[in-house]
Amino acid sequence: MPFSKLGLDKNLLDAVALMGYHAPTAIQEQAIPQVLAGRDVVGCAQTGTGKTAAFVLPILQRITPGGGIKALVVTPTRELAAQIDEVARAASVHTRHRVLAVFGGIPYEPSAKKVKRGVDFLVATPGRLLDMLRRGDVDLSKVEILVLDEADRMLDMGFWPDVKRIIDAVPKKRQNLLFSATMSRSILEVVGDTLHDPVRIQIGEVATPVDAVLQKVYPVVSDQKTDLLVEFLRHHKPERVLVFTRTKHRADRLARVLTKKGINGTTMHSNKTQSQREKALEGFKSGRYTVLVATDIVARGIQVDGISHVVNFDIPVNAEDYVHRIGRTARAGADGIAVSFLTGEEVHELKAIERLIGSEIDRHDLPGFDYSQRRIPASKDVPRRPGKSVWRGGVKAGGRSQLRGYTG
Repeated sequence: MPFSKLGLDKNLLDAVALMGYHAPTAIQEQAIPQVLAGRDVVGCAQTGTGKTAAFVLPILQRITPGGGIKALVVTPTRELAAQIDEVARAASVHTRHRVLAVFGGIPYEPSAKKVKRGVDFLVATPGRLLDMLRRGDVDLSKVEILVLDEADRMLDMGFWPDVKRIIDAVPKKRQNLLFSATMSRSILEVVGDTLHDPVRIQIGEVATPVDAVLQKVYPVVSDQKTDLLVEFLRHHKPERVLVFTRTKHRADRLARVLTKKGINGTTMHSNKTQSQREKALEGFKSGRYTVLVATDIVARGIQVDGISHVVNFDIPVNAEDYVHRIGRTARAGADGIAVSFLTGEEVHELKAIERLIGSEIDRHDLPGFDYSQRRIPASKDVPRRPGKSVWRGGVKAGGRSQLRGYTG
């Protein structure tokens, strides 16, 4: 189906052509008509499927320029806010809508002045938006459409009390749009009372990795992780690699080692300034850096095509984060490889991931690497961790899935 069949007006269709979109993705095809019709929408689709344009395009058609902030998008990270801002600006090139993103890491006063001069479409992270509300520098009384982007992630990151305060600051009569790469029962429970007869759109399975991603596990002793990464990069010579670590200090240490070993790498985490993050991301996109070492809190917003490998240097504590991480590769129909380094201390985390995706991940060894110290049990031999029962998104054996607790 072409974009012209979705109900978008000529100004937006012309913008879509300039943006290089040829045909709508599945989430765009299903969501755009529902948003244009004024329905509340709960949209779940994997990373890289065009969720941003799925709500930006119809919102711009529904709101009239002038008279205050009509559309508010709340998103968890600076990088996501910047990406949404970029899409909205490109989509509004032939309209009179004023688009602005406000988030931490950039000077407060210039943003506040721009808001006061007039904004139609505001994108914001929770912390910066609450700062502006407390100081009286933003008026949300005219908001007609509220978007919670990557809602699951905001819940995971502890932003939900802030989001609830933002929800209380906008008019009760409004259109609500909820978009995420995963849709857990927890988020549906906490936002259920804010939604009015929502249309539920699910593209693909809930909380499952992109099919095109080849997943591998490399068991290794903790002290040998860095050596294994260096040897892995030298052996495979990938063009663009995103490496995840659990902490920002670990990311910095790892990047320093890679540099000493002659591998061009840089870091991206919450201790970096906004300009440092943008410089690192641009260097990664341009090919100046082969490796970007990042933490989950910022990497969720990274939108870079051509990432051949995602390496989980540290396996994530939350199984859902694994899905978000590996979704950074295999974007736009490309193939990708996800590699996880497994230590004896991380076997329970891996088993939780395997329960989530419905299958065990094949284990591999790097030829010529010294594994003499390794003693790591197979997944089938790892007992369930006592006293911990976590809902993991409703994935059933065999890879089938459903939204539990939110049916109808």
